Amino acid sequence: MPFHSGFIAVVGRPNVGKSTLMNAFVGEKVAIVSNRPQTTRNRIMGIATGDQWQMVFLDTPGLHMPRTKLGEYMVKSARSALEGVDALAVMVDAAATGPQDRTIIEEMAEIPVKKALVVNKVDLVSHVALMALLNTLHEARYEEIVPVSATRGDNMDRLKALLKSFLPEGPMYFPEDMITDQPERQIAAELIREKALRLLMDEVPHGIGVAIEEYKESAKLVSIRAEIFCERESHKRIIIGKNGEMIKKIGSYAREDLEKFLECKIYLDLWVKVKREWRDKQSVLSNLGYNEKEL
Repeated sequence: MPFHSGFIAVVGRPNVGKSTLMNAFVGEKVAIVSNRPQTTRNRIMGIATGDQWQMVFLDTPGLHMPRTKLGEYMVKSARSALEGVDALAVMVDAAATGPQDRTIIEEMAEIPVKKALVVNKVDLVSHVALMALLNTLHEARYEEIVPVSATRGDNMDRLKALLKSFLPEGPMYFPEDMITDQPERQIAAELIREKALRLLMDEVPHGIGVAIEEYKESAKLVSIRAEIFCERESHKRIIIGKNGEMIKKIGSYAREDLEKFLECKIYLDLWVKVKREWRDKQSVLSNLGYNEKEL
């Protein structure tokens, strides 16, 4: 039996559930998730391997109108991920599909690869509302429209079967036990940022970045020193919290996820620094791994 493999870009506007979908297929958290738009900043690879097939997912930043250099990088990262892919999973939010989604749907329809239009978060809408939405999408030039709930698992088997049918014959690009191409330092930085986003909610906007300043491994322990960047002194005080309680929570939750992922004990030392308007400073962006030259 021939082996089938390919690269599948997951595309859509911010906060439609792209990272959640990829994590569900991979079976591990390889992309951070929060209910905040523009959580994903880089193209992230997740690898799912089964009997005679391998799907390499490219989770992309949400397509939006950028307002900073970081935003411009995110959009370029998303669009560069479309080059050379074998298939597309274009996602919309069943509870909030609007003009921007329809523009993306039409634009992606022009790309000459097989495509699935994934209507996510069906658990958040009534059956009547879902049917009405699907009816407005029925003329989209896609192989199939698949309503799913990536968090609950609704209809994910159908979507998986469809995406597998898109795969051409090809090699196993990555070892079968490999689930992402991200280095462990990057995963650590992203998990810390995820916990900060979740715990801080709307108190601190997107002006948070995380840099791993030190990463030391031994047989039984990984020691990590990380800096959380923010744009204002008032944000720094919120991130640290009264008597350091907030930064302790961020560290505790991040350490828990890191120990699960790396399967070892973690020593995590977090610091908070103010870097004003860092999202518009290329030197800082490059230090955090957001380098346009690599796209």
